[in-house]
Amino acid sequence: MLEAGDPAPDVSAQNQYGETVTPDFSEPTVVYFYPEDFTGGCTIEARDFQEAYPQFREGGITVYGVSTDDVETHAEFADEEGLLYDLLADTDGALVEAFGVDAPDGRPNRRTFVLADGEVKAVYDPDRADPSGHAEEVLHDTRNECVQGG
Repeated sequence: MLEAGDPAPDVSAQNQYGETVTPDFSEPTVVYFYPEDFTGGCTIEARDFQEAYPQFREGGITVYGVSTDDVETHAEFADEEGLLYDLLADTDGALVEAFGVDAPDGRPNRRTFVLADGEVKAVYDPDRADPSGHAEEVLHDTRNECVQGG
């Protein structure tokens, strides 16, 4: 698994709109992996990131959610939850592999990466059962580490 200080991987995937997205990891970016759309903990986490999304954007921080669900499932999930950030469809597991995230049964474990300046700045292993509050923690740390240079 990637760790703080490792170079950011060069990755691309389709978002919920079917557009190919290549994240720019030279800019402050949060990539959170989650097992599956429409499940309890994953919905809590998505809602938390959406609730904090205006503050992420205000700080110039891009947010991506990643699971191995397909574009159509991501589109339904994003629409139902009102998500304004991109959900990346990693159907072939390329992002899971690039970040070194464990994916038992083809579903990634919950893991969050903060990247900036072309490298991994921080890695989080949020509570798998109840990730509530995780987005706020990441926002606070990301603002301090990436935006303010702290």
